[in-house]
Amino acid sequence: MWIYEKKLEYPVRIKNPNPKMAKYIITQYGGPDGELAASLRYLSQRYHMPIPEAKAALNDIGTEELAHFEMVGAMVYQLMKGASVEEIKEADAGGYFADHDSGVYPSTGTGVPFTAAYIQSKGDPIADLHENLAAEQKARATYENLIKLADDPDVIEPLRFLRAREIVHFQRFGEVLEKIEEYLNSKKYF
Repeated sequence: MWIYEKKLEYPVRIKNPNPKMAKYIITQYGGPDGELAASLRYLSQRYHMPIPEAKAALNDIGTEELAHFEMVGAMVYQLMKGASVEEIKEADAGGYFADHDSGVYPSTGTGVPFTAAYIQSKGDPIADLHENLAAEQKARATYENLIKLADDPDVIEPLRFLRAREIVHFQRFGEVLEKIEEYLNSKKYF
């Protein structure tokens, strides 16, 4: 069903380790508003959408969220790579290091592991699309907060790209919602 292109959707080339920033960014890897939750949410919701356009949009966006999950993982890895134990302690990332070394593990910035409870799939297309609109806005806000915390252009540029994609996804979900409402409100002739 998918074709995997062996490159990131947007390049991540972070030169300087920064475990503190990695600790912040990890929330977009495995937190409630992160890329893994979004991907699994949309790829689960697509099944009960009543029109092909909605199924396609959820499939497309869910797949792109997997690409974003990969980008965020690359950012966390590159920010941890080469960091000394002292830098890790100074960043208050010792707990993460003790459990995962510099491995990338889905959790929030405060260390709460990823849970399937982050995934909403109600079975009602209108409810789910409103959930998705909110999810995209929460992800956009998180990326804006991360950009404010960052001072390295190598970190800021991929974060800006990811924030921009959240805005596009929000717009697409709005378009799909209009089509679903039109479909549900139309008379059915058999």
